[in-house]
Amino acid sequence: QVQLVESGGGLVQAGGSLRLSCAASGRKFSTYTLAWFRQAPGKEREFVAGISVTGGGTYYASSVKGRSTISRDNSKNTVYLQMNSLKPEDTAVYYCAAKQVLRIVPNANEYDYWGQGTRVTVPS
Repeated sequence: QVQLVESGGGLVQAGGSLRLSCAASGRKFSTYTLAWFRQAPGKEREFVAGISVTGGGTYYASSVKGRSTISRDNSKNTVYLQMNSLKPEDTAVYYCAAKQVLRIVPNANEYDYWGQGTRVTVPS
């Protein structure tokens, strides 16, 4: 089992940057595929980015591709999401998720562990 705690959210002006972090506790962090999802008010939770167990593979939603970078440090049990050129439509609560699987899956229903979320607000 793994526990996830996100941090790094906040209020940022359009065009700015944020780096979200998700610290994990528990065993075998390096065996989990990790992902970031987000949920805006009144909308369903959506996939943002995912990273494979070694960090060698990544996958991004088209809405953030080219503006965001997901990375992980297995020695620190932490996954990151660097977001640049932020837009008002990036406003959401961002969640970290983990699944003990070798492939990146963009479906929220398939993840076993979730953090509590961190809020990102980009005013229009």
